[in-house]
Amino acid sequence: MRDGIQHDIRLSVLSAAVFALAAAALLWLQNHGMTRIYTGADPNNWWYLGVSYLAVLILQDTAFYFTHRLFHHRALYALFHRGHHRSRRPTPWTSFAFDPPEALVQSLFLVGVVTLLPLHVITLLAVLSTMTIWAIVNHLDLDELPRRFPHHWLGRWVIGPAHHALHHHRPSVHFGLYFTFWDRVCSTEDTSYSTGLNASPVII
Repeated sequence: MRDGIQHDIRLSVLSAAVFALAAAALLWLQNHGMTRIYTGADPNNWWYLGVSYLAVLILQDTAFYFTHRLFHHRALYALFHRGHHRSRRPTPWTSFAFDPPEALVQSLFLVGVVTLLPLHVITLLAVLSTMTIWAIVNHLDLDELPRRFPHHWLGRWVIGPAHHALHHHRPSVHFGLYFTFWDRVCSTEDTSYSTGLNASPVII
């Protein structure tokens, strides 16, 4: 367990370096007028903050699902994703324990989004905060959480720690980031998970 945490910390540091480079690239693009990030907001268009926030989460969830499945292909797994799966029982340290190539792909998504979609800086910060908190929560030890958190009816639509923990035990299922939609559509949701929601949380 301790060796796994140390491994995850090392990968997280490498990932942080990759994300820092992506942030530097984003700032460079912003300074050269090549992003669509804005700071002012028309009081009549405050609704767009919420709409754009949800739109980015949906786009990110979609991109993550399909790249995540791709990284599980035998030709790519060792280079892109094996490091994240060294911990079969994930901890918060596993949240951003990405191999550098995977960290690069994930960071480039956000760089691409801000060049295509008008985003208020508050919306961008909200997306980054959601991504960080969601990743940490989904890698929490289930034994340390209340039995139903958050696997009541909401667990049918959004991904929680029980949903993602199954992926670390059975890497052929549960590839989503925020929502269960693509796992349902592409038949990669474990039937024991949805069945377990009817009675009690899935116990790993």
